[in-house]
Amino acid sequence: MVSALTVLTLGALWVGARIDAASAGERRSREGLPWVVVRKGDSLWKIAEAVTTEGDPASMVRLIMDVNDLSDSVIQPGARLHLPGGSAR
Repeated sequence: MVSALTVLTLGALWVGARIDAASAGERRSREGLPWVVVRKGDSLWKIAEAVTTEGDPASMVRLIMDVNDLSDSVIQPGARLHLPGGSAR
């Protein structure tokens, strides 16, 4: 007879594997995207303005944050930021 501990352990492993697989599917692939290295004095807004051809750069700021999994707009010199959809500076 299978012990309750064994059943719980196998159940936890199964759930953990499902969560990890779901998380991997949500991550955006950055392969092939252009990128920039943040320089002293750069901000997400400045970078977005440089790569936005027309309109308000606010949506580009959000896209850059999404592509790079940034929770806020603070960036550090030397960081590599991937740019969405073929944007380049």
